[in-house]
Amino acid sequence: MIKTAILSTLLISTFAINADNNNRNQGSNHSSSPNHSNHSNHSYIPSHGPQASPGRVARMSPSQRPHVARRGDVWVGHGASGSPSRLWRSGRFEGGFGPRHIFRMEEGNRSRFRFGSYFWGVAPFDYIFCDNWLWDSDQVVVYEDPEHPGWYLIYNVRLGTYVHGEYLGM
Repeated sequence: MIKTAILSTLLISTFAINADNNNRNQGSNHSSSPNHSNHSNHSYIPSHGPQASPGRVARMSPSQRPHVARRGDVWVGHGASGSPSRLWRSGRFEGGFGPRHIFRMEEGNRSRFRFGSYFWGVAPFDYIFCDNWLWDSDQVVVYEDPEHPGWYLIYNVRLGTYVHGEYLGM
């Protein structure tokens, strides 16, 4: 009788813990695609985008890619590219910014990719930094770029790196 009660309690606890973990892992996935494997080995999401700081760049070594340092949410390499302004040629993105809006890429490549009903393109000067992105499953977060009007920063959750992106519309 006691063994049965203990076993029942353990089983119920196991199911409750698994259900709770599943609910936590759902997040705000704005994608309409099925929940693919996360492939995550980084999974840190910055609490905010970079701060406007003309002339101040957190430099990266030649072997690094633009990334966000966990300590202080420092956007390493931002501003170093001297990216030109785009002035929102296809309109402004209004799908949500920051860590509360996680999107799953569904298809495409660096020149044109999609999540949900939103189409994007990576800035040509950042092509080299996204050669290891999974265009059909990586999770990304969009941040506004305070120093380069018309560009956004697309942060890859799995890799912890980011690129400049242009919103191409719906």
